[in-house]
Amino acid sequence: MRIAVIGAGIIGITTAYELALDGHEVTVFERRGAAAEETSFANAGLVAPGYVTPWAAPGMPGKVLSHLFSRHAPVKLALPLSAGELGWMWKWFRACKLETYLVNRARMQRLAFYSRERLHHLTAELQLEYDGSPGYMVLLRSEKDSKLAQPGLAMLREAGVPFKEIGPEEVLKIEPALNQDTPFLGAVHLPNDEVANCRQFALLLKNEAQRLGVNFEFSTTVAGLERAQAASLLIAGESTPRGFDRVVMCAGQASAQLLRPLGLKIPMAAVYGYSISAPIREPLNAPRSALMDERYKVAISRLGNRVRVAGSAEIGGSLDNKRAGSLQTLYKVLHDWFPGAAQLSNTGSSVQEWKGARPMLPDGPPIIGDSGIPGLWLNLGHGSSGWALSCGSARALADLMGGRNADIDMDGLGVARLA
Repeated sequence: MRIAVIGAGIIGITTAYELALDGHEVTVFERRGAAAEETSFANAGLVAPGYVTPWAAPGMPGKVLSHLFSRHAPVKLALPLSAGELGWMWKWFRACKLETYLVNRARMQRLAFYSRERLHHLTAELQLEYDGSPGYMVLLRSEKDSKLAQPGLAMLREAGVPFKEIGPEEVLKIEPALNQDTPFLGAVHLPNDEVANCRQFALLLKNEAQRLGVNFEFSTTVAGLERAQAASLLIAGESTPRGFDRVVMCAGQASAQLLRPLGLKIPMAAVYGYSISAPIREPLNAPRSALMDERYKVAISRLGNRVRVAGSAEIGGSLDNKRAGSLQTLYKVLHDWFPGAAQLSNTGSSVQEWKGARPMLPDGPPIIGDSGIPGLWLNLGHGSSGWALSCGSARALADLMGGRNADIDMDGLGVARLA
């Protein structure tokens, strides 16, 4: 079949590759001048399936409200919120019920573990080399942090994820550069989890997709889909629609706007995240792999010769407006744990400060599969877990489009969930 994929982030590229691998003729349309330029550009890079859970969880509304006036809060609201954002938050609030959360958590983790398997398979099969490090630790500053982490540890046990609760001495054996002047209780160590550079992987897989015949059209904006025939695309600046047998929507936050004229209302909101990336100043003072500060929900990762610090969940505002306080939190956490790790002087040239819009559905899991509109398929709404879910989502969609059963249970991952 002739298939168009809209979007060349990590979701669009993995989708294009898997469809081409199945023998389809694939064209990818991307409004930016290169691949992985938006949400996939500078995310934390964590691949930790056990920690892939819905943001809509019991107790979360109270936590969000308690953070409103906190300087270094992990969750922030940029007031005033739009009507669409308020509507999304109402749906999110309703999805925070325990029974809803448990079902959606199972869906996301099922996909996350499958996706990690597919990521490792592609990496080995294609001999891809990209920055990454094995192992992941969740740092606990106090007894309070440890108590708050216990429900998450119960989930890890239930999912069969190997982990160990360790004290400061064992933490320092794993991460000897950790600043001992910052007091902490211990950590949760997950040896099978990892950090990897999402954008590097995306660019490498794009090259492999091109070898399979995938055509990438960059700096090309899809203006809309024809109402009568959703597999026909209207390209900005062109008068004649382009026809395909199938179209797969992987355009992140822009997907909802493109789908609305077709009568498909996807409740998606941008939950913004931040990161800073800086060259390592002294390798012995830098982290060996990836850590998460449980209190501030900030990840510190080693990606090759750079340190990346990522965190924050901001609802409202805009992509262009970087909140100084959110960036300051990242610098604070880096200084707390690895004060001599990165070259932070001359910010304009050596430190990359980034803000990205994570396209999130109110209940958590993405939507993967047939939209119900002839010719139109969806792979969207992965939120902050896009990198961790990308490879599995793409393979599952390709299997479904090919009339095969996916290798994982896809219950609850289709558009019918939103009905």
